[in-house]
Amino acid sequence: MPAYVAGKPPAERPGLVTYKLSSNENPYPPLDGVVEVAAEAARRVNRYPDAGSAELYEALSASYQVPVEEVALSTGAVALIFQLVSAYTGPDDEVVFAWRSFEAYPIAVLAAGATAVKVPVTADGRHDLDAMADAITERTKVVFVCTPNNPTGTSVTQTELDAFLAKVPEHVLVVVDEAYAEFVRMDDAVDGVATYRGRSNVVVLRTFSKAYGLAGFRVGYALAPAPIAATLRAMALPFGVNVVAQAAGVASLERQAELLARVDDLTVERARVVEGVRAAGWDIPDAQGNFVWFALGSEDRCAEFAAAADEAGLMVRPYAPEGVRVSIGEVEANTRFIELLASLPR
Repeated sequence: MPAYVAGKPPAERPGLVTYKLSSNENPYPPLDGVVEVAAEAARRVNRYPDAGSAELYEALSASYQVPVEEVALSTGAVALIFQLVSAYTGPDDEVVFAWRSFEAYPIAVLAAGATAVKVPVTADGRHDLDAMADAITERTKVVFVCTPNNPTGTSVTQTELDAFLAKVPEHVLVVVDEAYAEFVRMDDAVDGVATYRGRSNVVVLRTFSKAYGLAGFRVGYALAPAPIAATLRAMALPFGVNVVAQAAGVASLERQAELLARVDDLTVERARVVEGVRAAGWDIPDAQGNFVWFALGSEDRCAEFAAAADEAGLMVRPYAPEGVRVSIGEVEANTRFIELLASLPR
């Protein structure tokens, strides 16, 4: 079984500030007041957390205006991926997803003993939803649609998703992975919450790791029809969402206005990076997450690109042989990266 590969930290460079652009982390610290709430909660770590995470469930229910019974929490959205695949597939089943996409998908499928069906993304890094629909067979139990797609950064539209869902048999579970939903700025963007309402086979995944800047606390959640949400809660490890993470999640949801302002700032910086990258002569897909994608097409080019960035004090994330993903980081890091591109072979 392949191990999940996390983004590496940058190597120290004497006289040079180094930056980590390899993990799609939020470059900003948690929202004002969240750290204080988390610190207060840490005073209670001698006690087990609320196993039912009642306060955080209620906060999510109110935030999205969905019943509590349609919410499931876990230790990051990646844990929910493993729970979904483990609950709904087995050795005779297939799981369909685009490739390249989130690297946890094939690992979760292999762990469940099921078969991964990888449908290549288009030349511009988008989901080929028609080909994915054609890949569904009587053995298919789960389909993942990652939008924005990690690592290519492209998103499907609501019209495309609706047309795809119309082709999917009702017994096949469709997981709409929206870890980067808050960063989307495009016409006809997917509304995951509206999409799962009234459907018996759609699950939406969200996380506090990206837009909320709580990656270190590991809190993800699913919005799904009540029977599916109940299954996910049953599959979760007991006390999986710790007491500090629960408190930070609730405090973050109370600060939505600040969150949206911060995300707006990040998308403005993303636009600057995309403009700078293209001005340097690089052709990249539209970026709807908090990262940009370089389709390089070979292991050698990926390694050379990553090594040049590392030498400049920037750690990026190679996905050889397909390409390299670069997170939107601090302004100085982004500027240095844009300047570096001018010296790299296209």
